[in-house]
Amino acid sequence: MSEPILLTKDLKKSYGDVEAVRGISFSVLRGEIFSLLGPNGAGKTTTISMLSCLLTPSSGTAVIDGHTIPQDNLAIRQIIGVVPQEIALYDDLTARQNLHFWGQMYNMKGKALKQRIDEVLEQVNLSDRADDRVETYSGGMKRRINIAVGLLHKPRLLFMDEPTVGIDPQSRRRILDMVRELRDQGMTVLYTTHYMEEAEELSDRVGIIDHGRLIALGTQEELKQVVGQQETVRLSFGEGHEANGHADMFHGTDGILAASSVNGEIVLSVKEAAAVLPAIVTRTNSAGLPLRTIEIEEPNLEAVFLHLTGRALRD
Repeated sequence: MSEPILLTKDLKKSYGDVEAVRGISFSVLRGEIFSLLGPNGAGKTTTISMLSCLLTPSSGTAVIDGHTIPQDNLAIRQIIGVVPQEIALYDDLTARQNLHFWGQMYNMKGKALKQRIDEVLEQVNLSDRADDRVETYSGGMKRRINIAVGLLHKPRLLFMDEPTVGIDPQSRRRILDMVRELRDQGMTVLYTTHYMEEAEELSDRVGIIDHGRLIALGTQEELKQVVGQQETVRLSFGEGHEANGHADMFHGTDGILAASSVNGEIVLSVKEAAAVLPAIVTRTNSAGLPLRTIEIEEPNLEAVFLHLTGRALRD
């Protein structure tokens, strides 16, 4: 097994009486993609901000490649690359000019910087748009240049905080493919997302975070064992019939372990789907909700989250 490049122990961050991160402990192994999966507001960005030396932890420890936060922040900034959730680019500059500016922040200069800019532009597939102003870019293209900035100084560990939020499916596909390529080239990636599908596709290991706590950690197969043979049933309804507020009608139903409303659908965690389908149909009909589709899913990361919290990942 590979050795850890990052270790956190009981890491906490509070703002007055508000605990944003409540004592999380995990490691990231060299050469892996480790995903922090959780809903918006779970503490993912606060965790990344502490690990990238932007926020000082309230307590706990974090060690990156032998260097401790906050004592060794200067050394850590040379080791890590950061792709923030918010676009950190200057719209009135070209992509090349943006990369040159950020490269200088890493004390890069001259021919070495020029060569490295060409390399990362090629890596994010934007060499042909390098001399266009960023203001002319699509959201997905800006995201890719944001990634290029994080890669400029060849970091050993790359933090990517929700890098696909608000972009089109094609750009999202390019970014996910790029993340896997980075891992295949030997880079270690800590990736945060609230998209279960991304975590399932990319991750060697996953930490599930909710309300500032790490509630589960392991490989996908290890996490799926948490729910055993449970299945997920997803219900969608006819146009004009939203499920929000109706999940409670399933509480206390034999065979249904958890029920949650998300994006106009109802998501159920059940012991055996076939056995509870009659009760599901009866209850939805009684509530005046015309069923459009019933989907039965094998255990996945969303089922794990539903099992541990009693609500769907996107609630």
